[in-house]
Amino acid sequence: MTLKTDAPIALELDAFQPRPPDRPELIRIYDQLGFKSLAEQLRQPAAPGEDPSGGRAGAGRIDHLIDSEASWQRLLGDLAGQDRISIDLETTSKDPMRAAIVGIALCWKDHEACYLPLAHSGPGSTSQLARDRVLEALAPYLSGRQPQKIGQNLKYEWLVLHRHGIDLNGIGFDTMVAAYLLEPGEHSQGLERLAGAHLGERLISYEEVTGKGKNQIGFAQVPVDQAAAYACEDAEVTWRLQTVLAGKLEAEAELLELYRELELPLVPVLARMELAGVLVDRVRLGELSRELERGMAAKAAAVYELAGGPFNIQSPKQLGDVLFGKLQLPVLRKTKTGPSTDMNTLEVLAVEHPIADMVLAYRSLAKLKGTYADALPQLIHPETGRIHTSFNQTVTATGRLSSSDPNLQNIPIRTEEGRRIRAAFIAAPGHLLLSADYSQIELRVLAHFSGDEHLRAAFQEDADVHRRTAAEMFGIPPHEVTPEMRRQAKAINFGIIYGMGAFGLARQLGTGTSSARAAIERYFDRYAGVKRFIQEVIEETRSRGHCRTLAGRRRAIPELSSRNQTIRAQGERLAVNTTIQGSAADLIKRAMLDIDRELRVRRLGTLMLLQVHDELVFEVPEKELDLVRDLVRDSMEQVQTLTVPLKVDLAWGVNWAEAHA
Repeated sequence: MTLKTDAPIALELDAFQPRPPDRPELIRIYDQLGFKSLAEQLRQPAAPGEDPSGGRAGAGRIDHLIDSEASWQRLLGDLAGQDRISIDLETTSKDPMRAAIVGIALCWKDHEACYLPLAHSGPGSTSQLARDRVLEALAPYLSGRQPQKIGQNLKYEWLVLHRHGIDLNGIGFDTMVAAYLLEPGEHSQGLERLAGAHLGERLISYEEVTGKGKNQIGFAQVPVDQAAAYACEDAEVTWRLQTVLAGKLEAEAELLELYRELELPLVPVLARMELAGVLVDRVRLGELSRELERGMAAKAAAVYELAGGPFNIQSPKQLGDVLFGKLQLPVLRKTKTGPSTDMNTLEVLAVEHPIADMVLAYRSLAKLKGTYADALPQLIHPETGRIHTSFNQTVTATGRLSSSDPNLQNIPIRTEEGRRIRAAFIAAPGHLLLSADYSQIELRVLAHFSGDEHLRAAFQEDADVHRRTAAEMFGIPPHEVTPEMRRQAKAINFGIIYGMGAFGLARQLGTGTSSARAAIERYFDRYAGVKRFIQEVIEETRSRGHCRTLAGRRRAIPELSSRNQTIRAQGERLAVNTTIQGSAADLIKRAMLDIDRELRVRRLGTLMLLQVHDELVFEVPEKELDLVRDLVRDSMEQVQTLTVPLKVDLAWGVNWAEAHA
């Protein structure tokens, strides 16, 4: 090659010297791309010669410590003229049902915030305002529609303030909910990530002020000056994030409407449900725990007999040694620690050897015992006597709600043990539990979207959709459909929603892959509208980069642009499933808003307690049962007009098992 030495170059050589990075911008890019380790490295203290702020949100911010009568009076005067305020509570616990307020941070302008220490006991805590006096004076601002309240996870603030005698109204913006709608697939909607992703700034972490592990202290023991810096930063960053996120929502008309009309109004509804809690029968759970223990012992004995001796069934290594060493079963998948023994693996191996089925049964009983029978009594609140689950609005990428502490969405529905656990959830004296369950809502959404004439007809005629599907597939009258034919049709109907292929269907039906593939082909031959819909969703998602639900909810599906066929196939399943499941979630959330409003307008004593996928559970005074039953059915069935009718199954009783019949 020949180098051209006289090429025109505008930059001098010095311009290519390495320089300190633009930390805020680089942190933002790394967070967006998911480069966690690189982002964390940049969040460490700056190297010599770099900007010492390191992109810290607190750089240049003015913090006001409100710990004197003069500063308190100035704060009240400033608050009177605000139409929006950002609020952040510092408390003694992450559990809002057990948390006491330690301090309050407020913000209503960029780069300036104030902190009111109210219950600190560490250094600098000698001059604090009385908590009761402060809360009483702030109550009109917090409970009124004005000023509008801005926060990060305002459901937490709602619950904590309610337990301190203040009803939080005028919720104007929740940054966590807004960020979730913009990026539902993100692993976290925490304030630290949002600050990095949208502002290019890093925040003081909780551990930086409280310490870690056994040396961690409660927030009340944090020195007041450090607590003020931490809390003011959270409130002020939330204030600025609101502007950024609101702008991004406004650029997407459908998302803005979804946020304003559905997701943000749902925040206080979920808070009221968490506050209500649900009663459980501690004695019944104790009896069930002992029965599950006996059942586990029986299953373990059967496993040991098949294995030729005892071993620790809960140990993946010991179980692997038995399955793949002693019994020479085929290794289906390997992990870093050895052959996999997860549930999917065991379900496949069950065809090869009965020990896999027995291990699955043992694990199921062990999970029910540990997760519910033993754990639920420990979660009973000492003041209310109830269990208060947390409803997570910003976790699932499809838009569904999830629950945690405890997770009430994984209780088996069809097993006797699952029914026994549900029977331990009871109504208060003089009340009944009412269950309202959407009937096959995802299939109805599929019928609406696809326009398939056969699927629509089945729902419009209120027929047994699985029997009708089997009749269509096999070309016979519905009365000639056998139970096995109906089982196949049901598996395909629901498998279509989750993108199940021939292999998955074969495993579920216990047939060969070729038979399952033939069954799917028969289905699509008859339900051409469904096949067309699936193809259209995949192509539209591939071209747009995201799929959309009935209410305009969006989910990016980058898997569809992968060169890897397996990953692309996963993207296709996600696109179809999110469109259908997300739309079903939109409908039940809207129904929850309608029902909550009616219960409060009519001043009824009924409480909405739980949402589990397509089911709502209420605690109803016996005298209100007829009224509430009609109110709930009408609200859920008429929440939105589809091309097929929505149908709700209602049941009630003194416990959840009776109400789930």
